[in-house]
Amino acid sequence: MNLPRLTVTTGDITTQQVDTLVVNLFEGVTAPGGATGAVDAALGGAITQLIGDGELKGKSGEYTLIHTFGKLPARRVVVVGLGKAAGFDLNRARNVAAETARYLRSKGAKRVATIVHGAGIGGVEPAAAAQALAEGTLMGLYRFDRHKSKRNETSDDAGFTELLVIEHDAAKLPAIQQGVEIGRITAEATNLCRDLANEGSNEMTPKHLAEAARTVAAATGLAFRTYGRDEMQQMGFGALLAVAQGSAQEPQFITLHYQAPGAPASKPAVALVGKGVTFDSGGISIKPAEGMDAMKSDMSGGAAVIAAMQAIAALKPAVSVWGLVPAAENMPSATAYKPGDIVKAANGKTIEVVNTDAEGRMLLADALSWARKEGFSPLIDVATLTGAASVALGPYYAGIMGNDQATIDGVLAAAKEAGENFWQLPLTDEYKDLVKSDIADVRQTGTGRAGGAISAAQVLHEFAEDTPWAHLDIAPTYRSNSDKGVLVKGSTGVAVRTMIRFVMRQGAE
Repeated sequence: MNLPRLTVTTGDITTQQVDTLVVNLFEGVTAPGGATGAVDAALGGAITQLIGDGELKGKSGEYTLIHTFGKLPARRVVVVGLGKAAGFDLNRARNVAAETARYLRSKGAKRVATIVHGAGIGGVEPAAAAQALAEGTLMGLYRFDRHKSKRNETSDDAGFTELLVIEHDAAKLPAIQQGVEIGRITAEATNLCRDLANEGSNEMTPKHLAEAARTVAAATGLAFRTYGRDEMQQMGFGALLAVAQGSAQEPQFITLHYQAPGAPASKPAVALVGKGVTFDSGGISIKPAEGMDAMKSDMSGGAAVIAAMQAIAALKPAVSVWGLVPAAENMPSATAYKPGDIVKAANGKTIEVVNTDAEGRMLLADALSWARKEGFSPLIDVATLTGAASVALGPYYAGIMGNDQATIDGVLAAAKEAGENFWQLPLTDEYKDLVKSDIADVRQTGTGRAGGAISAAQVLHEFAEDTPWAHLDIAPTYRSNSDKGVLVKGSTGVAVRTMIRFVMRQGAE
């Protein structure tokens, strides 16, 4: 996969020595101004004429390609429709950038110069608009093709080498440079998560996931350690090891640590905890064959944590952060854990196993217990935890629950900034009854199908206990069936940007 280099410079877009210029137009504008107006003038009013003829309306998703025939150094101009100016926001800017990047790739663009979408009459702050442009471009062009033997010969993005971001006002240049850099870091982290979650499960075992985290740590200066089966037995990780005992693959408890420079000792570290089930067959409670191949991505929460930690190391927030990924395969075998088993988690609580396909909460139970024991706060876990969340919310929103409204509100605010959709579900004392066991401290699943996403979160609550905690159930949105906006077919990388923004907000407090 080849992605263009992003470069920010000041100057006149009409003089750029590139093959394609990108300008934009809001719906209803009849006399373009700014950079679009400058390009229009250089083309002898071609854009204005197209508007007058009704061929160019500025509607969202509209692309108009104009050949310059020597009137500009660039051979072509693409006018991107932004839709109505009212209501234009960063999410639309991000998605426009992604769709435009794919359009340019389809047209064989190599070196492209663009303006920042929405920073003029759109009313978006230049730095934020530049960040959205960078994120949208790099996320929109993502493709997982490393296993295609002829990808170098057939990949039509092989020549898309550079995107020049042009700003006419030199005073805005520092803000735009900063925005593009943050956007690049964030998009690269999201694409790393996608790479990990799209990988075949034979190439992404728990040990492979640990090696990916080790590589991130070596490149960024994060502290790294992974614990194997013997060490986890000493640590009391009975729930994670119960899941892992059915697989020939060695489980791992992966840790990454970012120590904030000058962070006060009194301020506890944030813990990001990601479910790392590298393949989920369902175990003894085996899943149907249809769709089981997607269970290679059941480690999307763990991949999101590793990826977020990469960006956090680069952005250097003023708060220390731990990334924790309990990783295992869930397989059926003669040694697999079984419905009816009773296991003990790291905090000493016993769990009555009801369904071996409810394995994610087992891994997270130990990881949350360990994080709480270490004094981290708040705790944010992210997991493809329940199909029930998809039933409740459909494919457009992930679920969020927790024991501390301030933490939940912080995650929701970060998600809104990042352009990721989460919806809060209730988690009140009444739901404790769903996970009461007659023979152990906690029942692994709720009684019956009703409220399955909530009962799963209630199990986790037993291990987060009273430490401020939020649970992100990303099962509804961790994969996409098509390319749309910043989403591409396959892994979405959801929650990476939300976690990054949450940590940055924590560091600013």
